[in-house]
Amino acid sequence: MKIRADLHVHTVASGHAFSTVEEIAREAAARKLRAVGISDHGPALPGGPHINYFRALRFLPPFLRGVRLLKGVEANLLDRKGRLDLPPELLEQLDYVMVGFHEGCGLKPSTTAGNTGALVAAMQRPGVRVLTHPGNPGFPVDISALAQAACELGVALEINNSSFGRSPTRQGSLERCSALAAAVARVGGPIALSSDAHVAGQVGEVHDAWRVASAAGIRPEQVVNRTYSGLMRFLGLDAEDAAEAPVP
Repeated sequence: MKIRADLHVHTVASGHAFSTVEEIAREAAARKLRAVGISDHGPALPGGPHINYFRALRFLPPFLRGVRLLKGVEANLLDRKGRLDLPPELLEQLDYVMVGFHEGCGLKPSTTAGNTGALVAAMQRPGVRVLTHPGNPGFPVDISALAQAACELGVALEINNSSFGRSPTRQGSLERCSALAAAVARVGGPIALSSDAHVAGQVGEVHDAWRVASAAGIRPEQVVNRTYSGLMRFLGLDAEDAAEAPVP
């Protein structure tokens, strides 16, 4: 699987990542990506950026080194009602919003029903297009119910490459991610393959994620970031300005 965009990438602003936007764009261009999402953690994560950082994303150019820069966030859930750590008016200014469970953000792991309900509520918030690492065994969910709700709401469930080795907080993700991908394959919903890069050299790495997804029956056309034009349609963004930048 050759993706043309990586939606889940962290910069130094996240507080525990190690590359700048410039370094990320350079790596994305070298890997022939057409777009890269700047998706730093929301401010509820300890050490994360201040809320004004997300307002300042407007200063990023639309293209850098020929790569479309997408302005996003990996927002944190604050409660079981799906409330996020950025206000709705700011979420609406971003190109896309991703949501995931993280330790230390105020919302503790709950029952399977409680975790599932929180994610379903979050998917109905402004701009939410992707749920990050929903196969995290630390926050168990009803896989079938989540896949069905995501399909109905048009939200992509992520298969996260970092879940298979790099993330110490998501050990044991393989079985749950495989079951999640199989459930999405059955209902025909969208999937995002992401690197969850915390250093530029990881941008675009989705080999393990695609191996898990494809083995579970996910078809290439279900992957929202497989093509640039397909991703722009999924995000509801204008792809015509792609002509302004050379293909890497």
